[in-house]
Amino acid sequence: MHPQPPYDDAGGVQLGRISIDKTFAGDLTATSRVEMLSAMTSVKGSAGYVAIERVTGTLHGKVGGFVLQHSGTMTRGAPELIISVVPDSGSGALEGIAGTLTIEITGGKHVYTFDYTLAGA
Repeated sequence: MHPQPPYDDAGGVQLGRISIDKTFAGDLTATSRVEMLSAMTSVKGSAGYVAIERVTGTLHGKVGGFVLQHSGTMTRGAPELIISVVPDSGSGALEGIAGTLTIEITGGKHVYTFDYTLAGA
């Protein structure tokens, strides 16, 4: 993680940004770079973030890449998260990929489930 200093802190809402480098293992063996913007409110457990993530690697033996778009909110501790493949962002053998990614956090560990389709598959 590469957090940047908050760039705005007005009206009880702190805006921030962070870059994250990730490594995936399993059916998706890949690396990614995430650029994220966040808003933390003065209400405990209420926040929001948006992010773009470029993923490059191998998915079930197919080499290529794609981009994920994140949109997340937390309302007084209740999370809502949508992560989807940016249309037409697939490259290499992953050209035409579409889908969604879910994240389950258990014991501080992130477990990802990627539901996807490939054009022509």
